[in-house]
Amino acid sequence: MSSSLPPEALRWRCDPAELDFETTAEVESVAGVVGQPSALEALRFGIECDAPGQNVFVRGLTGTGRMTMVRRLLDELLPTCTLKQDRCYVHNFSQSDRPRLITLPPGQGRKFRLRVRQLADFVRSGLGEALSSDTVKERREAIEAAAKARMDAITQPFEDDLRAARMALVQRQAGPALQTAILPVVNGKPVAPEEFESLHRQGKISDADHAAWREKSPEFAKRLVEVTQKVQKDRAETGQQLQTLVEGTARAILDEQVIGIRAAFPGDDVGAFLEELVDDVIDRISAPAVEGEDPIRLYGVNLLLEREEDPTCPIVIENTPTLTNLLGSVDREWSQRGPMPSDYTMIRAGSLLRADGGYLILDARDVLSEPGAWKVLMRTLRTGKLEIVPQEMGFPFLQQSVKPEPISVKLRVILVGDGGIYHLLDQNDPDFGHLFKVLADFDSEIDRGPEGVSQYAGVLARIADEEGLLPFHKSAVCALAEHGARIASRSGKLTARFARIGDIAREAQFLANRREGDVVTGDDVRETVKRTRQRADLPSRRFQKFLKEGTIYVQTKGEVVGQINGLAVMQAGMLTYGFPARITATIGPGSAGVIDIEGRASLSGQIHTKGFHILGGLLRHLLHTEHALAFSASLAFEQSYGGIDGDSASGAEICCLLSALTDVPIRQNLAITGAIDQHGRIQAIGGVNEKIEGFFDTCRGTELTGDQGVIIPQSNAGDLMLREDVVAACAEGSFHVYSVSNVLEALELLTGMPAGERGPEGYPEGTLLYLAVEKAMEYWEKTLLSPAALYGGDEAEEESEESDD
Repeated sequence: MSSSLPPEALRWRCDPAELDFETTAEVESVAGVVGQPSALEALRFGIECDAPGQNVFVRGLTGTGRMTMVRRLLDELLPTCTLKQDRCYVHNFSQSDRPRLITLPPGQGRKFRLRVRQLADFVRSGLGEALSSDTVKERREAIEAAAKARMDAITQPFEDDLRAARMALVQRQAGPALQTAILPVVNGKPVAPEEFESLHRQGKISDADHAAWREKSPEFAKRLVEVTQKVQKDRAETGQQLQTLVEGTARAILDEQVIGIRAAFPGDDVGAFLEELVDDVIDRISAPAVEGEDPIRLYGVNLLLEREEDPTCPIVIENTPTLTNLLGSVDREWSQRGPMPSDYTMIRAGSLLRADGGYLILDARDVLSEPGAWKVLMRTLRTGKLEIVPQEMGFPFLQQSVKPEPISVKLRVILVGDGGIYHLLDQNDPDFGHLFKVLADFDSEIDRGPEGVSQYAGVLARIADEEGLLPFHKSAVCALAEHGARIASRSGKLTARFARIGDIAREAQFLANRREGDVVTGDDVRETVKRTRQRADLPSRRFQKFLKEGTIYVQTKGEVVGQINGLAVMQAGMLTYGFPARITATIGPGSAGVIDIEGRASLSGQIHTKGFHILGGLLRHLLHTEHALAFSASLAFEQSYGGIDGDSASGAEICCLLSALTDVPIRQNLAITGAIDQHGRIQAIGGVNEKIEGFFDTCRGTELTGDQGVIIPQSNAGDLMLREDVVAACAEGSFHVYSVSNVLEALELLTGMPAGERGPEGYPEGTLLYLAVEKAMEYWEKTLLSPAALYGGDEAEEESEESDD
């Protein structure tokens, strides 16, 4: 029979005397993740490799500071970036709804914006003055004088002939327009044709003068048309000369202003923009002025992204990866009539652009929870093009907005998530594996030993330095390392979830300050751990109260057939509490097999159901009868009113079933936890420390008798980090912890009876499994009888009489 584990096997202890420092003030700070060389190497590869698709998925980091942790890792690796650029948007004069993108070397965007602003200032105020210079006036006057001379040469002969014929040119109103007409002159004044005719009838105009007017007026009208055409043509040519003068002068002046900008910023996109800008200014010189139009805005530069002239990489953490925050946005302006059309000045950069040439850190779960965010992220990485999509408004405020020119971006995305998210993306997004080729797998544990404790000290030194906390005494470092071993609950391991360790350290700091200490001690840490559990142990205290009141029935003394104390756990936030679960079994002749009552009630999870089916396989393996197993049995978790899952109770279930089958009682002062396989091995389970402590608290709540204890899988023995009071009780002999490797050892502890080893002739007499085989035979024989004989009653008596006849 197995013996109980010694006290030293129940808890790993860190000895402060083995540490070579007194407080963490003497320890060098350790930043970032410790004890993860493989993950760090993978992350380094993803950062430094320039091949396409080498984006990184960081799997395993947990806690509230994991995004900052990745940022620290990047700072430690010191990546250098050569592909940093300033990005600007300017007005597109050919397509105003598609702003033009200008890309400049780092640090040049602000200078470019200033130079263009100076040019716009000149267009608004200085260009007009330049076009009004004396030189331009002289040239304009020369053109106008030449035009006047040509005009006189065209019109003077015609006007002289009109005067000689006693006619004159007169401007007359013809509707909304003025019309030039040739009228006869009477007494030195032009008169209308109607009046001229009236004067002729009255005899005031001679027949000869009247006949001369009628004869010459058509000829002069024809000559008027010809003169008018010549005058209009000459005026057009003069206007063109004046426009050419102004435009040529303006272009020369603007080219002189622009030549310096072209030289300072020689890119093709800058050249095209400046050329369009000059053309637009010249076009607007002769065009009517548009009310409210400002050259400063029309010819400005929207500096979307500005970089420093140094090799450091942009590292962006986006904690709210909405579609707008990732892509950027286009602002809106409102007037009394509603939203106004947007322009290039309203475009704003998102985190994808701000991380261009560098690194963007995202939480995978946050990205997936934001509508459309994952889709645009993958599209941008796949195409290398960023399209800033305007935030459209809903009806009835829809307005046509701008569509900025796409931006070519090159960045490395680092996604932080857990294993479930990684599996989800890998299975459902065909692009994920091609775009996130680097997996940096961070373990949640580090090796337990001197190096691991030193790493804890370094992390605590960093927390104290960064947050201005008191130094931690070496006893506090050991206490936190022991708590880290408790969280890990694995042999030879400490937790690497330093966010939880940091929380304990900060509360211990609070307690140290309250007692006016100058260092944080081990007692402060242990008191903090105790306080943390007390704040969340209401469900556990309520369970113990129900036990004392008899509301929940659990036996911790005596022996009972077909009843066993299994162990389960409950979650309270980040903490786990264990408690006993009473399992019962009944059995009799029949053909129903083993019935899982939780399963029939749809309260059993998939893993528990699997464990229950393994139980049937193990039963066949242990009994190994030459006949079919023919019985009806049922197993139940008593006073369980919610769903159950997990296979850690399957070891208890097989022992309980064999007790019911053999009528051999089970010790109620013992509880058992462990999963089984079909060959009877007891396999490791989770929450072993909490389960032991849960049964200990139950026993202590009634009475510790000295023979109570818990049976655990041998593979969990190295995981033990029990509470100090449990270890002390075991050292005094008032409580025990047993480890077993197979179900036979567990049966011997629970029943006090040899389980038996199968030989050529079967199990030896006097063993539990011998009784089980015999009882199985008995039930099988009963199944050969009629159903009435199985269940008794009047039908059984009638069948018995018929057989006697």
